[in-house]
Amino acid sequence: MERLLESGGVRFEGYSCQGHHLSPAQVIEVLSSHLEERRRERIDEVLAGRTYHIAPVVEGLVNTGNVSAVMRTSEGLGLQPFHIIKGTVKFKHSVRTTQGTHKWLDVSVWDTARECTSALREKGYQIVVTHLDSKAIPISEVDFTKPTALVFGNEAKGVSEAMIKEADQTCLLPMPGFAQSYNISVAAAMALFEARRAHPGGDLSKEDRQRLRADFYMRSTRHAEDYLKRHLGLK
Repeated sequence: MERLLESGGVRFEGYSCQGHHLSPAQVIEVLSSHLEERRRERIDEVLAGRTYHIAPVVEGLVNTGNVSAVMRTSEGLGLQPFHIIKGTVKFKHSVRTTQGTHKWLDVSVWDTARECTSALREKGYQIVVTHLDSKAIPISEVDFTKPTALVFGNEAKGVSEAMIKEADQTCLLPMPGFAQSYNISVAAAMALFEARRAHPGGDLSKEDRQRLRADFYMRSTRHAEDYLKRHLGLK
């Protein structure tokens, strides 16, 4: 998890080495012949359902297994951005992992709720926080026609007061049974599935589609950097 936090927030814009640069289109051209056709087709299938419209946010989670579980759900549902607000929390290690799914996501890491929400608002997102208060509405009534950041809080305490103040809307999940709360990974899965159902995705811009295809080609190709360096005449 520490390595993930350190490497978060890197948006792929091409390949650079020793003062040379290859654009995403050039990366695709170089690596295409080194990938099997079925892998290229699978990448195209994933891109066809990808979206930036829904942005999952986890705040103050302690158990790394829970962060990993939410991340895997997000990637599986085709949600490209993922935000982690770490604050002052010290993570508790878990044997559960992302199973490598984090490498397919645009992961951003923040120190505070305000930093995260400010960046999201600059990109046009509304901030919807899973929190039970007098203004909370059922998640089925959230307006997902707007770009939406869905926020999930700490396993025991929920979201912070700072995050509640940042919320444009609070929402709650259906709970007709005796239980008063869901496990965070379950709650996130339910909420993100509802958001994905309301907004099917597949709305990447031409630029984002090409950028992500190049990124996925690099991550799918063994010795990708060697091929790119050879193309640049550096090997």
